[in-house]
Amino acid sequence: MENKLYFRDFPCYDSASEKCRNRIGKNPSYNLELLSEPRMRDEAKAFIEYRSRSLSLETMYKNRRFYNSICKFIREKGKGICSFQEMELDIWVKKFRGWMLKNGLKLTEESHNQSGNTSYGKAKMILYFENLLKYSRKDDTREETEKDIWELDKLGIEIQKNPIVNFKTLNFTKIYQLDIREEVKKAVYLHLRSEAVASVIMELTAVRRLSGFLKERYPQIITCEELTREIFEEYLTFLKTETPSTTHLHTDLNRLRAVLETIGKIYQYSQLDGMILTRDIPPTSKAEFRTYSDAEMRRINACITKQQVQIARIMLIHQMLGTRISDTLTLSIDCLYEKNGETIIRIKQMKTHVFEKPVSKELAMLIQAAIDETRKKYGETKYIFVNEKDIARPMQYKTIRYKVVKMIQDEDLRDDNGIQFGFGSHMYRHYYGVKLTEMHLDDWTIAKLLGHSSVRNVQYYRKMSNQLLADETRAVRNLLSEMIAENLDGWGEEYEQIRQDDSIK
Repeated sequence: MENKLYFRDFPCYDSASEKCRNRIGKNPSYNLELLSEPRMRDEAKAFIEYRSRSLSLETMYKNRRFYNSICKFIREKGKGICSFQEMELDIWVKKFRGWMLKNGLKLTEESHNQSGNTSYGKAKMILYFENLLKYSRKDDTREETEKDIWELDKLGIEIQKNPIVNFKTLNFTKIYQLDIREEVKKAVYLHLRSEAVASVIMELTAVRRLSGFLKERYPQIITCEELTREIFEEYLTFLKTETPSTTHLHTDLNRLRAVLETIGKIYQYSQLDGMILTRDIPPTSKAEFRTYSDAEMRRINACITKQQVQIARIMLIHQMLGTRISDTLTLSIDCLYEKNGETIIRIKQMKTHVFEKPVSKELAMLIQAAIDETRKKYGETKYIFVNEKDIARPMQYKTIRYKVVKMIQDEDLRDDNGIQFGFGSHMYRHYYGVKLTEMHLDDWTIAKLLGHSSVRNVQYYRKMSNQLLADETRAVRNLLSEMIAENLDGWGEEYEQIRQDDSIK
């Protein structure tokens, strides 16, 4: 069967003028063979035929060059992708825009209205591709769990998300064995009811890696029922010898075991229960516990105080609270309250539990200034630091990361060894913890101020402390805020502006 769509067969062909027919030449067509995947051909065919029922013959002819360019893009950048539905629309478009830039194609085009005014918008080729992507999703009426890409908001269950990271979909398309894909879907749907979506995404990554191995070494295996201990041992050897990029074997194998054991229970595949043994899973490698020096903090804060006012407040509050970045970005608008003459802050930790602790007067004023600024600009919101595109959500992690990394690059900020800083958001928490140990506090007090439920991790902060222990102090919180504040280059005019108003630019 010839995979071409001829213009003469389009409904718009009969209504076109003879002049127009002559202009498009002898028997032109859309060549579906330019797309190697059958499913993509079907999606493109449906889209082209749909447009031919409402557009003119001349427009269809002009659009053919867009189609040809998209096919070329797919051949170069879409290897292994079987459908236009396999990636989110914005990811497709981002990749396409990058390809267009590389090939010297314009991303924007100017247009003129009847008044003669000129405006600029997306290039027609991008708009064409977006319409193709949207149309490929339009007629999919299946249940969400039957699809190969799940939109989390359409699953109808409560999803445990970290609000500072915007997870939208789960993608099963890279699980090549169709029966295994369906088995994994059942397990993942069950896990979504009790696990955070970030954990489920790691499970899918582990399964995709196993699927790729099976596709290459055991193409005859199509279901988890056929997996054996011998095959897994070969896979384990493969991971340790042929995939050096797999640095987190402990996490990867634990996640894979969780999925396989759930599949075993659902489908009664008894061999999956205990197929991955505890001895197969290597211990976690000890992460290097690093913190900033006082000199490094002074250099960083000298630039932070010059940033846009709310960004500066976020980073300073983050330091003074000693929280994780997710806990700072999700501080609620009503997080402060008074009790027995003290200002208390309520912090909802994303990884564990809600905890409360007193804060210094200086820190309370800084937080209140941030609250007032948000209310002034956005009205009543749930969070202090909001996503400008959707104020019902907190500021996204990638936003604050981009701002700080750009600041580091623009200012060429370097550590004590002359190496350019990265985005070490957790190192501020380490700095906070180390300073607590230098105050000669007991482990339980340090754990409480950090929001830990046990004293187990305090040992790491003590090991990092390389200064003489300070004298016992009753005003721990005030001293800590002052200690961090002393590292703010520009404590006078610039810091006061951040603390009190939004006049700094």
